[in-house]
Amino acid sequence: LSGGAGERFAVRNSGAGAVVEGTGDHGCEYMTGGVVVVLGAVGRNFAAGMSGGIAYVYDPDHLLEGLCNRAGVELDPVDDAEALRALIERHRDLTGSARAGEILADWGASLARFVMVMPIEYRRALAALEAAA
Repeated sequence: LSGGAGERFAVRNSGAGAVVEGTGDHGCEYMTGGVVVVLGAVGRNFAAGMSGGIAYVYDPDHLLEGLCNRAGVELDPVDDAEALRALIERHRDLTGSARAGEILADWGASLARFVMVMPIEYRRALAALEAAA
């Protein structure tokens, strides 16, 4: 999406990939799959009930921890920088996003400002699948 989204963005997302430049309250609520990239601010109660999928949030001011519902998720550094960069590049190319362009222009510094939001049980399920393979 070009620009920001309103409240409850990606609620119950079960497999879609999305890039947005900000969200209102309750973003990624009850998300069960897919990948969401937020290139700006999020509202309160982010990731409440999130049981699957991954969200990457650009958080240069370190506000996410206070806005995220941490009951079932962990906040970690990005685990796949190449995939994240590809999503942001595609967003820039499709929307002309100046925000994405700024982030990509200083990728080394920008990457360190992203936080990966990962549901705890989803991480365990992925680890079990990897171990079984």
